This record gives sequence, C-alpha cells and structure tokens, in this order.
Amino acid sequence: MTLQKAFCCLAVVTLAVSGSSCAAIQALLTGSVKKPTLTFKSASLANVSLGDATINLNYRLDNPNPFGLSLATVQYEFLVEGHQVVAGQPPNGLTIPASGSADVVLPANVKFAEVAPVLETFLTKDEAAYTAKGAFGVETPIGIITLPIEHSGTFPVPKLPTVELQPPQLAEVTLTSATLQLPLVVTNRNAFPIPISGVSGAVSVGGSRVGTVSSPDIGAIGPQSTVPVMLPVRLDFAQAATAVMALQRPGGAMVVFDAEIRSGPAKFPVHLQQNVRAGR
Repeated sequence: MTLQKAFCCLAVVTLAVSGSSCAAIQALLTGSVKKPTLTFKSASLANVSLGDATINLNYRLDNPNPFGLSLATVQYEFLVEGHQVVAGQPPNGLTIPASGSADVVLPANVKFAEVAPVLETFLTKDEAAYTAKGAFGVETPIGIITLPIEHSGTFPVPKLPTVELQPPQLAEVTLTSATLQLPLVVTNRNAFPIPISGVSGAVSVGGSRVGTVSSPDIGAIGPQSTVPVMLPVRLDFAQAATAVMALQRPGGAMVVFDAEIRSGPAKFPVHLQQNVRAGR
C-alpha cells in the first residue's frame, strides 16, 4: 500500500465517523502535507580525463512533514555549451526522512569531443558552460509533488599537460646494439588529478628513424604535479651505428620524438626534440 492510499484510508475512516464529505477529506489531506523543498548545493567534477568528465550536480531535498517521503521520478536533461549530453539518474528508492533531508546527486558524463568540433581547441578554454533542466517528483499522501530543476553554471576545462624532453643519452653501447634513453617530464597543470594512460611514438636521430617506443600506463598525475618518465629505445647494430655517427658530429644531432599522449578516450600529438652530442 502506497503512502497516499494509507493516508486516504485513514482519512476516510476518520471522516466517515464524523460524517464529513469527500471535499472535506481532500481538504484535510491537502492541509496536512507541506511541500518539500529542493536546494542546489554545488557542482563537482569526477573521473576527469583529457577526453571526458563526470559533472555531479548536488542537491538537497528537505521534508518539513512529520512523516517520510520518497523520490518517485526524476526527469532532466544536461547541456554543455548548448549540446545535450548523457545524463544519469540518482539511485532508486531514495527516501526523505520525516522532518529531515536527503542529498541527491545528478550525474552527467561529458565527452568533450561531442561538444566541440576540435578537441584541442576546447581544452584551451578556462571554463565550459552547462545548463540542467527538469523536475523531481516526490510522492506524498496527496499525490506526486513536482519540484523543478533549473540551474546553470560553469566547470573548469582540463588543460593539456606539458611534456618536456630532457637531454637523451646513449647507454649500453655494444658491438651489436645500444639503448637510447629518452627522459621525459610530464606536468599536470590542473587543480585536479589527470590520468595519463601512456606516451608512445617514433624516434629519429639526425633525421634517420631509429625506432619506436611506448611507455606503460603512467596513472593519475596529481594536481600541479610533475612525473618523470624514462623511455628506453633499443637500437640494433645498424640503428646504433647511425645514431652514434650522428651524435659524434661536431654539432651533435637532433633527437626527435614524434609521439602521442593518451588520457581517457582521447589522444593528442606531441612533438619533442633536443640537440644531443655524444657523451652529453
């Protein structure tokens, strides 16, 4: 039996004894239920990468009645920069205790490539605008009361990390092979963690391609933090000879790393170069 039916049965019994009319029953029920209120608390980011993020809108439902209420329906849409994105739902069965309150989170997953024609351009923005529209339906003894959702705001757009190539060095040089060490420094410029799943690409020395390299999953880089990444490029005999000869020139040789950096569903090109002389 629903809350509304239970109150109706009680009211019918009470008013039947007193001989009151149906209109009086409705008036009694209506007058005995106070309208709950909905208050926006904050917007927060979760699961942020360079390709997507979850925007959580945090609300509070206040119940001024001496009996519990339940959240019956949620209908809302979420737009970022005018583009509608996938909106989630709060958990089923949410109740608002008697003379109490309950927090409600409305999540929305934003894939940045779906709201901007050029992802790299979108990530140069400081903030993106969002709008949420819809309604909560709260079940009460007099039926479902609708509480409108209408809120606009902004959220910080993640910035691309900086990737710097430190002076590479030849190591483990033998008659048949050598290892070219590529030391990278990856810096997260954001005020929140950013996951970097890897950096990979092709390496050339003095204009000649000598190999490819890929890092393991770097993981989440903390806010305003820097992480060193060492990429060893294994060179065979011919590649090692080419690299050594180029690096031993009086002016050294340019070591170039044309790569991509991956984060979430997105990847971005990175071009790094450093002039290197043998033994430096």
